[in-house]
Amino acid sequence: MTEEMFTQLRAEIRSGLDVTLTLQDGQLMEYIERRVLEDNRLANLTSSEKRRWVRRLYDSFRGLDVLQPLVDDRSVSEIMINSHKEVFVEQNGRVRKLALHFESQERLEDIIQTIVSGVNRVVNESSPIVDARLKDGSRVNIVLPPIALKGPTMTIRKFPEHPLTMEQLIEKESLSEEAARFLQTLVRSKYNIFISGGTGSGKTTFLNALSRYIPADERVITIEDSAELQIVTLPNLVSLETRNANTEGKGEISIRDLIRSSLRMRPDRIVVGEVRGREALDMLQAMNTGHDGSLSTGHANSSTDMISRLETMVLSGADLPLGVVRQQIASAIDIIVHLSRLRDRSRRVLEISEVCGMRDGEVVLHPLYVFEEEAEKNGKVIGSLKRAPQRLVHTDKLDMAGISVEGMNL
Repeated sequence: MTEEMFTQLRAEIRSGLDVTLTLQDGQLMEYIERRVLEDNRLANLTSSEKRRWVRRLYDSFRGLDVLQPLVDDRSVSEIMINSHKEVFVEQNGRVRKLALHFESQERLEDIIQTIVSGVNRVVNESSPIVDARLKDGSRVNIVLPPIALKGPTMTIRKFPEHPLTMEQLIEKESLSEEAARFLQTLVRSKYNIFISGGTGSGKTTFLNALSRYIPADERVITIEDSAELQIVTLPNLVSLETRNANTEGKGEISIRDLIRSSLRMRPDRIVVGEVRGREALDMLQAMNTGHDGSLSTGHANSSTDMISRLETMVLSGADLPLGVVRQQIASAIDIIVHLSRLRDRSRRVLEISEVCGMRDGEVVLHPLYVFEEEAEKNGKVIGSLKRAPQRLVHTDKLDMAGISVEGMNL
C-alpha cells in the first residue's frame, strides 16, 4: 500500500464521517476497520497488513500519526524530528535514522498544534519555541520556522512507564548501595540537595528516585516548566506548571511566580524540576527561609561548574554583589549530586559533594563520593562510586532528625 493510497483512503474516511457526531475511540476504530475490510483496493493485503493500516489510519485521526508506534514502543527513549522528512530515534542507547516521514510539512504542523493545544500552550511564527508534554508525561520541545531552517522541529523525551526506583538504579550500577543509603539519610534529614548533569544524564529520573525517600506525611510542592516529574509515593502533593504568555503577550506564569506562590501554600519541601535562569535566586531564598529538604536540578559539566552556573543565573536577574550571591548559594545548598552519561552511554553518579561554606570569597566543595573508572571491557566502562577521605562536615540536620552520626559512619 503506497503513501498516496493511504492519504486517499484517509481523506475518504474523513469525508464519510458525520461531523455532527462525536465518535468514541472504539466507534472510530470499528468504522475504520469496516472501511478497510470493505475496500476492494486492499483485498490483496494480508490480515496483519490490514491490521497495521487500520492502526495507522486510527492514529492519524486520534494519535500522533507515524509517531504513535514510536511513542508506544517502550524501548524508544527519544524521538527527534528534524523536519517532516527526517525522523531519528534513540533506542536502547543508540541513535538511528528511521525510514519513515510525514506526508507533508502541513501534516507535521497539525500534529504539533494537537500536542500544544492539549496542554494549553501556543506555538506559531511569532512565538516559535515552546515546551509541552504528551498525555503519558513525555517531554516535548518544539521549534518552528523561521527559527528552524529545515522546517518544524520536535524532540520528544520519553520517560519510563513506571519511574525507576533507587534500587533499580543500583542494579544498573548508576550508584553504589552505600551511596544510596547515604542519600536516603540526607533526604530524610532535610538536607537541601541539588542534582547537576548534562543533557540526557538522567537528572529527572534521579530526582524521581530520590523523592521516594521523602516521608509520606510531608506536604510537597513541585514546580516545573513542563510537568514531567513522577512522584508517586506522596499523598500530600501539589504539582505546579508554568504558563506561557498568550497571543497578546499577557498571562505568563513563570517559575519565579510559582516559587513565590508556593511559599504561601505551607510546603514542607519545594521541588523545582529544573532551574535555568533568574528563578535560581527565588529557589535559593526559599531554601534559606526554612524550607529545608528542597530538591532541584540544573545543567552543568561538574559540581564546581554548577556553582558557577548558579552564580550566573542569579546575577542575570538581580543586581547583587558576587560575594552576596556566593554566600546565598553556600548557605542554601547542602549537597550537590553530579551525574553524567559516559562514553558507553551508561548514566552514572560521578560525584556527591558537600557545600561546606565559604573560604577566601569562594564556595567550598568537599567530595564525599567520587566515581573511579577501573577498566573498559567490551566497550563497557567498569568502575564504581568510592567513598572519599572527607567526612560530612555539617551534621546539624542529622542531629535535629535524631540520627546518630557515629552510627551512620558519616
